[in-house]
Amino acid sequence: MSDTASPPVSLLVFGGGWLGRAAALEAVRRGGKAVATSRDADTRAALEADGIGAVDPADDAALAAAVGAATALLVTAPPDGEGCPGLRALIPAITASGAWPDWIGYISSTAVYGDRAGGWAFEDDALNAASLEGARRVRAERDWLDAGRGMGLTVQLFRLPALYGPGRSPLDRLRDGTARIVRKPGQIFNRVHLDDAVAGLFASMARPHPGAAYTLCDDEPSPADVVIEGAAKRLGLPLPPEVDLDDPSVSDAMRRFYRDSKRLSNAKAKAELGWRPKYPGWREGLEAMIAGA
Repeated sequence: MSDTASPPVSLLVFGGGWLGRAAALEAVRRGGKAVATSRDADTRAALEADGIGAVDPADDAALAAAVGAATALLVTAPPDGEGCPGLRALIPAITASGAWPDWIGYISSTAVYGDRAGGWAFEDDALNAASLEGARRVRAERDWLDAGRGMGLTVQLFRLPALYGPGRSPLDRLRDGTARIVRKPGQIFNRVHLDDAVAGLFASMARPHPGAAYTLCDDEPSPADVVIEGAAKRLGLPLPPEVDLDDPSVSDAMRRFYRDSKRLSNAKAKAELGWRPKYPGWREGLEAMIAGA
C-alpha cells in the first residue's frame, strides 16, 4: 500500500473483522499502533498474536483507555436495529477518556444509494436505500455526522461495494466448488480490493475532510457472471453451475449484491484524497492474488 510517508497513527478499530484487522495491520506496518475490538475471546487472542491490541467492547474501562490512547478511530461494525453499536460505545468512551481523536472513519455500504437501474451513483447524490441493510446504514451515517457536528469531531464516511481479497474472492469460490453463475440481465456493480479500501482510509487520515462521504470502489463496474467466467478461464477450471438467484446454493450475501444495479463513481475520493485504486478492475485484482501479491 502507498502513502507510507504519512505520520504514524494510533488506531482503534471498533470491529476487528476482516477489514478492521487489515486496517490495524496497516497501521502497525506504517510504524504506528493498533487496537481492535471483539467480543470473542478467540478473535482477541488471534489479534494479539498478529501484534494488534485487543479489547472487549463490553469492558467500558478498557474501551475508554483505548480511545484515550488513539489518534484515529475506525468503525467497521455493521448497524443493528438500534443504530450503530460503535457510536453507542465510542461516544461515551470519548467523553469518559477526555481525549478527542483526530480522525473518525465510519464504514458504510453502497446500499445507501439504492438501485439505479444500471445508472451512475455519485458520492454526493441523494441517498435512496431500498433495503433494510441500506436504511440502517443511512441512519448510522446520519447519526455519526450529527455526533461529529455536535462534538466537533472529524467524521468521514466510506461507502464500500463488494469487498474482495486473498481468501475471499471468486478464485477461492471456484477452487472450493462453491462458486455459482447467476445471470440477471442488466445487472452491474463495482467491487473493491481489500488493499485499496485500506489505502483509501489512510489517504483520508492524511487529508481529512470533516463530514465528507467517499465511495471507495474500482473503476470497472461489471456483471457478476462475467467476473466468474473470466476467473474460471484464467484458472483453467470448468465453469461452475448456472443457477437461479433463489437457489439455496446462492448465499444471502451474494443475493444482496443482486438487489441493486448501479455504476459507482469514486471521483470525489480521487480528487480530495489523492487516492487511486491499485487494482482498477477485477482482472488486475485477481491477477495479483494468483501471483501471490
